[in-house]
Amino acid sequence: MENGYSILMVIFACALLLYAGLMALTKDYKILPLRARRTVKPKDPKKYMTQLAKAVALVACSPLLSAAVGLWNLAAALIVLIAAGVVFIWLATKIVKN
Repeated sequence: MENGYSILMVIFACALLLYAGLMALTKDYKILPLRARRTVKPKDPKKYMTQLAKAVALVACSPLLSAAVGLWNLAAALIVLIAAGVVFIWLATKIVKN
């Protein structure tokens, strides 16, 4: 099981991408968890869901990059996961603000 980390990260990234795709296709505001629906009241829920789907898909790239690096070196994969996660979350906030 030398590639276990990479396999788990690919599964996690695929789950996030599936959720982002579902949000983009349905644009249903009720697909969000109840806590998120209570704290965020967007003016245009359909546009908000499209922007949020883009943000979630972008953040899902972080575990994918980490999985690719994890095939080579596990310590480097953890560094890539943290660094890419920070950068992609920062970019995702810029996407959702617009």
